[in-house]
Amino acid sequence: MSPTRQIPIYIIPSRELPQDAVDRPLAGFRRDYADGGRTPRHAHRRVQLIYASQGVMRITTDTAGFVVPAGRALWVPAGLPHAVATQGLVAMRALFLREDAARHGPPGVAVLAVSSLLRELILAACEEPPEWNPEGRAGHLAALILDEIGRAPTLPLGVPQPRDPRLLRLAEALRERPDSDLTLEGWASEVGASARTLSRLFRAETGMSFGAWRQHWRLAEAAALLARGVPPARAAAMVGYASAPAFGAAYRAAFGVTPGQARLQARPAPRNEKPDRPQGTG
Repeated sequence: MSPTRQIPIYIIPSRELPQDAVDRPLAGFRRDYADGGRTPRHAHRRVQLIYASQGVMRITTDTAGFVVPAGRALWVPAGLPHAVATQGLVAMRALFLREDAARHGPPGVAVLAVSSLLRELILAACEEPPEWNPEGRAGHLAALILDEIGRAPTLPLGVPQPRDPRLLRLAEALRERPDSDLTLEGWASEVGASARTLSRLFRAETGMSFGAWRQHWRLAEAAALLARGVPPARAAAMVGYASAPAFGAAYRAAFGVTPGQARLQARPAPRNEKPDRPQGTG
């Protein structure tokens, strides 16, 4: 990703999104996206909790890419530039949090596990108007939401984004060939740098060895595949695991659930919601 100063950033005007300015601890925002939907790089004045009750979101910042399947949410600090791309039909339900309310969440960008209770609270909050009655039902929902956010565990679904053009070429090639088993020596001739140089750059720019970065990336990609209904054995093969048991062990160590459990968690619960019309940029 290019440095921030080289890419235009769009600050969403408050008049377009009242949730970004309303004087409440939090406000819900609803929007449904078609498969392949995209929002340009932008930022909000308030912290966002971006959640999808259905589908997979790929959210990128200047330093990392995040895979956010159904059942997970991305905590985005105020003012942080990000862009969103969707896979499958995505029912996004987001919360905008006032500064005092945002103190209940993590200090930086993070993927949060969404409990069944928090899921239902988010959906209920999105049914309330932005300027809800603090003494009514919405006030109780907001208090419980903030408590659940404070309890939500973080998950390693973010992958550091390299900046060097050679590493970017390697990363793009891996996206096209996720099951590639090339070592750094094999990639060296393809991207125009020695294996030693690539190894040094990976540690300097991502804080990880190439092997650790690739496993991190593979597991994040596998999470997206499982959320789209791909069977665990197939997902394992698609991201380069020769052994389904090895994939299962790595996935459980990273996320605390088996691939089969993750696939079930990502299934949207039946609801009687009607599709929403667009409400600006998410």
